[in-house]
This record gives sequence, structure tokens and C-alpha cells, in this order.
Amino acid sequence: MKAARGFTLIELMAAMAVFAILAVVAYPSYRHAVIKTKRTEGRAALMQLMQQEEKYYAQFTSYIAFSSDSVDPEEKRFKWYSGDQPRPSAYEISAMTCEGESIRDCVILTAVPGTAKVDSSFEDKNCGRLMLTSAGAESASGKAADCWS
Repeated sequence: MKAARGFTLIELMAAMAVFAILAVVAYPSYRHAVIKTKRTEGRAALMQLMQQEEKYYAQFTSYIAFSSDSVDPEEKRFKWYSGDQPRPSAYEISAMTCEGESIRDCVILTAVPGTAKVDSSFEDKNCGRLMLTSAGAESASGKAADCWS
């Protein structure tokens, strides 16, 4: 009589159980890495846009407010999303006057995660909105302290 080749049902179930345990342990780490990567995308976009705002300020001695709804050709030259294209981007970006200041003196860029105009499935519960002012102040609306590091 020949020996049977293959795996028994118990061996397959044991292998599947080990795979499931590894997946349960690895998924949170993977998700955390994805969120950090997208947060980095948002911070980089804010810094790039602030450089554009400073260049605009050097030419016109004023900052400019913009949003995804901007129709003014001057405002449309600023990218309102964090990635290369709007839909896969993690953040929708806008610029407005700092509270209690004029647009000639201060602008604040705000990156809002996962809106209807960008990747709506993305959310960053730890940091929330990322903000950068023309004075160089970096902040976030969330409770995490390491949003800009």
C-alpha cells in the first residue's frame, strides 16, 4: 500500500490559524504606517504651498486665500489637494487669513483629511487637521503631539 500524499485537514487548519494570527498582529502596524505616510504627504504639501505663498507675497506684498472652490485665476494657481491628483489625495488644502490679522500680514494653510473631494475613506483620528502659518507655526487639531515630527 502506498503512502497518501498531501495535507490533512488538521494540518491545513493549523496553517490557516497561524496565518490568521500573523495577519491580526500585522494589520494594525500596516495601518499605522499608511496613516503616517499620508500625514507626511499632507505636511509636505503644506510646506510646498507655503513656499508658493511666500513667492506670491514677494511679488505682491500680500498672501492670497484659496480653496478647492476658488474660481479666481490667481487663486487657481495654488494646488488645493495634497497628492498628485485630487481623488487619491489624503488631504484637501485651503488658505485663509490668520485670526485677527489681515491677508497682507498672515496666512494659515489648513489640510483637512478625507473630504468628499479627496480620498473620503482616509481619516487621521490622532492628528486631524494639519495647519501651517506664514509665521512658521505648525499645529494640528488632534490630540497627538507628534503630528509634525
